[in-house]
Amino acid sequence: MHKILFICHGNICRSPMAEMVMKHYVRQAGLERDFYIDSAATDYDEIGNGMHRGTRQTLTKNGIPFTDHRARLVTPDDYNEFDLLIIMDEENERHLRRRVGEDTEGKVHYLLEYAKINRDVADPWYTGNFEATWQDITLGCRSLLDALCS
Repeated sequence: MHKILFICHGNICRSPMAEMVMKHYVRQAGLERDFYIDSAATDYDEIGNGMHRGTRQTLTKNGIPFTDHRARLVTPDDYNEFDLLIIMDEENERHLRRRVGEDTEGKVHYLLEYAKINRDVADPWYTGNFEATWQDITLGCRSLLDALCS
């Protein structure tokens, strides 16, 4: 089983979008029993809050089902439980290290590295551009699924 945790700053925009997109792709491929997918935050700012309205609108517009997600903080137990901790940007990497320690097992990866792109996932919190985030996340999730299933 592949256990994947998507991580961003607040767990209301990028990481829950990636969680829901990846769950959808896995469902489409008939691989639900082979994956456990979740998301979390590196910081306390949004803990307990639901997904950003822009994230919900983007998922709805693109036909991606989603649950009543609530932001949660990543924990050291998550590092032990998950096979992959997928981050969206460099800040996530620094803050994740503060929460769980060093990545001694090579579990932490940038989402877009699976698409062979060396940059951060667009952050709609600052830009309001959920379409750019959608493009990055769908490309990253498709590439991640391809990498895990090849």
